[in-house]
This record gives sequence, C-alpha cells and structure tokens, in this order.
Amino acid sequence: MSNIPETGRTSRVTVRLIAIQILVLSLLLTLGGRLWYLQVRNGDEYEKEAAGNHVQQVVDPAVRGSILDSRGVPIADNETRLVVSVSRTELMKMDDEGKSVLDRLAKVLGTSSKELAQKVRLCDAETPQPCWNGSPYQPIPVSDEATSQQVLQIRERGEDFPGVTAEPTAVRRYPAPNDANTSQVLGYLSPVTDEEIEEAKDSDSPFLPADEIGRSGLERAYDSKLRGSAGVTRYEVDNLGRVMGRAESDASTPGANLVTSIDSRVQAVAEKELERAMKDARTEFDKNTGRNYEADAGSVIVMENDTGRVVSMVSNPEYDPNSWVGGISGKEYKSLTSKKSNYPLLNRGIQALAAPGSIFKVIPTTAAVNAGYPFDGNYDCPGSYSIGGQTFTNMESESYGTIDLGRALEVSCDTVFYDLAYKQWRKDGGHTPKKNAKDWFYKTAHQFGLGDKTGIDLPNEVEGRVPDRQWKKDYYEANKDVWCQQGDDPQSYADKIAKENCVSGMKMRAGDSVNYSIGQGDTLVTPIQMATAYAALGNGGTLYDPTLGKAIVSADGKHVKEIKPKSHGKLPAKKATLKDIDGALQGVATRGTAATNFGSGWPQEKIPMRAKTGTAEVAGKQTTSWFATYTDEYTVVMTISQGGTGSGASGPAVRRIYDALYGVGQKALLPKPEKALPKISKDGSIQARRDKEEDEPKKDADAPPPGSETDQSGEQPQPPQQQTGQTEEQPAREPETGGTGGDQR
Repeated sequence: MSNIPETGRTSRVTVRLIAIQILVLSLLLTLGGRLWYLQVRNGDEYEKEAAGNHVQQVVDPAVRGSILDSRGVPIADNETRLVVSVSRTELMKMDDEGKSVLDRLAKVLGTSSKELAQKVRLCDAETPQPCWNGSPYQPIPVSDEATSQQVLQIRERGEDFPGVTAEPTAVRRYPAPNDANTSQVLGYLSPVTDEEIEEAKDSDSPFLPADEIGRSGLERAYDSKLRGSAGVTRYEVDNLGRVMGRAESDASTPGANLVTSIDSRVQAVAEKELERAMKDARTEFDKNTGRNYEADAGSVIVMENDTGRVVSMVSNPEYDPNSWVGGISGKEYKSLTSKKSNYPLLNRGIQALAAPGSIFKVIPTTAAVNAGYPFDGNYDCPGSYSIGGQTFTNMESESYGTIDLGRALEVSCDTVFYDLAYKQWRKDGGHTPKKNAKDWFYKTAHQFGLGDKTGIDLPNEVEGRVPDRQWKKDYYEANKDVWCQQGDDPQSYADKIAKENCVSGMKMRAGDSVNYSIGQGDTLVTPIQMATAYAALGNGGTLYDPTLGKAIVSADGKHVKEIKPKSHGKLPAKKATLKDIDGALQGVATRGTAATNFGSGWPQEKIPMRAKTGTAEVAGKQTTSWFATYTDEYTVVMTISQGGTGSGASGPAVRRIYDALYGVGQKALLPKPEKALPKISKDGSIQARRDKEEDEPKKDADAPPPGSETDQSGEQPQPPQQQTGQTEEQPAREPETGGTGGDQR
C-alpha cells in the first residue's frame, strides 16, 4: 500500500488537469489570434494572393485529318517540321517586353525583329495581319521552316532565348501531287478568333484558343470532321505564372480523313489546259476593242454525270495554300486580296458570275417545246431580226433559211430564239402581263437550277440571277432613286439607260426577253450551275447536288461514312425532248459550231460527244468564252473571262482534257469514273493506288472505252490539229430593246 495520503494524490491530479486546461486554452487563443491575423488584419492581402492562384490550360492540338483524292493520294496532309515558338507570357515579364530576345532570335532565323514582333502581338479589331488570334498563354509559332542548325543554336544558347522553344511539330501541308494546285478547292487554315470561340462554346464542336480552322474550301466545309479534338493539359499556377501543380488533363483525338472525288491527275491536266488556253487567248487580236484579249480569269469543271461528283474544279488565277501555313505575311496577304492580282482567293467555279451566252440555249429550247412549239417545226433563221426599231443580228449576219430547233442549236442561230422569245412575251401580255402569265422561258431557267445555289459542299457559293418579272420589280425598287437622279446627257450611254429605267425599269420589255433568250441581258450564272445542268442532260434529267466529299474515314479506319449522291430536282423536259436536244448537241460537235474542236479525230461513234459553244457580251469588257460539253460519263464546262469565242478560246483546251480522260492518242487517265474508295489498312492508314495497279488487266466492266489508247480493237484515233485562240461581270445591256445580240458562239 502507498504511504501517500489520499488528499495529496487528488491535489496532484487537479493540478495536472488545470495545466492541461491552461495549455489547451493557450493553443486555442494562439490559433484564434493567428486566424484573426490572417483573415482580418492581412485578409485583403492574402485574398489577392489566393486570387492569383488559378488553373492555366496548355492546348495540345489534335492532328488534323488528311484530304485525299479519289485514288487515296494526299492533297492536304501534315508533315513534321522544326517549329520555333515564343511564349508571349515570358516576354511580357521582361523589362523590355522581350525586344532583346526577339532581336537575337531574328538574327538566328534570318528575318527581322519587326516581323517577329508582329507575329506575337495579339489580334484585335485594329491590328492587321500578321498577329496571333489564339490564347496568350499558348506558345506562338513564329517559324515552321527552321533548320536543324538554327534549332541547335536556340537550344544550346537557352539562356539567350528565354521563353523560346524549338521542336518538331506537325503542320499542315499541301503537297500538290502531279503539280495539281487545287488551291480554291482545298482552302486554307488560320487561328480561331475570340468571337468564334464565344459563338461555338455551346455547340457540339467548340473551339479552343489554339485551334486552327478552315477558312475556305474543303478545309472549311469539313472543318468539324477534319479538326478532331484537341488535348488540354491543365496546370495550377500562382499569380506570378509559376506552376504549382498539374490538374486533370484530356488527351487529344485526331481528326478524320476526307476522301474526295477529285482526281489529282485530271486536276493537273485541267489546270494546265486552262492556263494554256488563257495564254493562247492573249495572243489573239480582238477586233471589237482593237487590242488582244486580256483573258484575265477562268474556270473549268469536270463532273460525273450520274453522281454529280466533281472530278476537277479549277479557278484561275490560283494561289499557293502553303502560303498560309505558319501564318501568312502581310505582304502575301495584300497580294492575295488585291485588285492587281485579280483576287485569286475567289473560287470562280462557284463564285464568279457572268452571262452564259449561247450555252444557255438548251434552256429556251426546252421552254419553247414546253410552250407548244414543236422541236422539229419550221423556224426562219434570217441574218437579222428587228423589234421596235432595234436590230438584232446573227454572227456575221449569217442566214440559214428555214430550220428546226435542233439545227438552230447546231449553228447557234440567234434569230430563231429571238422570234420565239418575242412571240411568247406577247402571249404573256407584253408590257402589261396577264394575271397568270406562263413565262415559260424564265420558269424553265429556274427549273434548270439557275438563280439558286446548286448545293455544292463548298462555302460561299453564289446564286446567280434569272431576270424574271419579279426580279425586274425588285431591282427597280432598289435603284429607281439613283436612276431618276442621274444626269440627262443625251450623248451618254449610261444616262440613256438611267433615263429609260427611271420611266419603265419595272417592266419586262420585249428587248429584255429577246436578249435573255440567247443568254444575254441581265442573266448571270456560275460555271458550277451550267455544269450541273449539262450533267443532267447527260444522265437523262436528274439534277444532282455537286459534291467533292466522297467519304469520311475515322483516324483508326474503323468508321467509314460514304457521302451518297443527292438529287435536288429533275429537268422540266420529257424523254423525247431530252433525246432531241442530245442529238442536236452531238450535231454541234460534229458539224456545228464545235466541229473545229471535235469534228476531226474524235471517236464520235465510240465516245459520243455533245457540245455547245458560247460567247457572251459584257458591258465595258471583252467577250466571255464558254464551252459546255458532255459524254456518257462526264461533263466538262470551261469559261474564260475576256477570252473571246467559245470554240476558239476554250474549245481546244476542253478537247485536250477529254483526250487525257479517255486516252485519245495517249494513255487514258480516267475512262470510267472512280467508284471504289481507296484501300483502308487495319491501322487506319489509307493506301494510295499506284500507277502499276492501273496498268494491270481489268474486268470488262472497268475496261477503257473503245477509242482509248488501251483499246484492243486496233483503231487508235489521233487528235486533230488544235487551234489557239470574280467578281461579278455585268452583261451588256442596250437601251429600249436590250441588246444587239449576235451569234453567241
């Protein structure tokens, strides 16, 4: 037993408990004081510091999908380049805001510090290109053409280049296989803007600050498929930009690949032939203006009749889409958007407007038959035609006597169509139209797809114009004040037109209808509209939406979505009428206005050719050359602004395109449309067809047609000796009755 009294033991316990209580109380007081110090006395300071700690995102761009031609050959893909990038955030921390770093970097890269400074400045409403549209926290690429030696200098002298990185990066490439530029079809990329990020934030495909998006062509039309999903690495950083830790991140998903209907071999031929035709036209003298033809722009389209798929689309002048890779310079951008270069960014296949001239005549021919005029009826073709004191003439005032509509198409007799249009105008009531006027000639043009978009899978297609009665009224309302206020100089052509329009500009006049019947007056079309219409004549009457996209293939190759042909209507003609027109257009190629191009050396019995020439007058400019053709498989339409006649300027080039397609006197490139998709490997890569495979024996269904070089029938036709010859182009107009006409060949 313990000798310590019970009272002493109790007092000790009490003391200990009191000591513990005092200690706990002291700790609580200390903690409370510290909390008061942090939250009350220095609360504002720490609140500011805490606000500076946040998460920053560094974007890992997704690998953009490739664009391939119909054989699997890349026409837009990616390549690894040595890319030099600059962190704007690091530059802004420096006393001179990075000026000395950019000066040293410019010397290494062989450029100017001014150009580098422009590339790393942020874009806004007042800052022109070049500038950076992306996030200021994202490294800004300033060169994608660095050499190994330049990269080595930057890395070895890292202390001289703070905030500068140099590393291999995947960048866009436009390889131009077979020298096919395909620029307007492909389009180009540039960084996304803040406005676009805001607009797309709630969409299925939102943008990230470092995204590059398609600005035109297929790059824009299929951007959401090609772009994929960028990866995001999230860093916790303090208010000084120092990384405090790494947050949850997302991996990137590569974009899908787009297989197109473009054949890069045919595209190369079409580009070369259009350029050649334009150069040849510039050597020809224009007796109407007293100078050589300017041939300042043009377009050619090759289309499959039975699907509407575009095999080739060319617009001249062209540009190099690689100019946009890594950011376009101010000098290059100015060149591409200047009047002096004639606006090469414009895709004239879908955006240039011009009067169609006589290739339009298949439409009034159809309209006349639908209005009750027999195709094989008797129609006078005098050398001239007069209405209200105005005389309209055929080309060189030629007269062909009494002919039917088929022969009128063959020789492009304007006066036949003048008379038909005038008679129908009178039947509809003339200046005071009947309540339910038939307006066959205008209605039929709409049914052929004119005055509306074709639905092609490219952005910024324009509608064109059918100058019917409603358009006349709308146009008058929009312009009457200007017309009525214009001067009254009796010697001025413009004032005559203005005075007349002020009084009766809302009325459909006889001259308007007469001029319209031969593709003149206020009619405006695009090459893609005329190609779509002629392809419909070639396939029996179906108007297809023109398409360039053929299939979308996921990066891993497991998902393939084919883009099926889609129709938007039928031609307003019976089978008998289509057959009659088809026969007449064959006559144009063999004995009519296109006989100089296809009348000799072309295997007409084996590859039936149909053609129509056109030469359209343009106010203040030289004539526009048109040439529209089709075979059983393809439609080819070419136009050259200020190029002269259809048969003289465009005809020889179109003939050479067909020679290449079918192998007339040479190896055939594509005697039958490419139906199958390229081979897709298990790893998702798409295998391009090799020339060796094309040379291997094929099944009968895929054999080249008779008349091609590979035809085994023994006969090998030779091509004949060839002849040499936007912006909106306002067609010619004349006072009172519309125009002087002339055979638009």
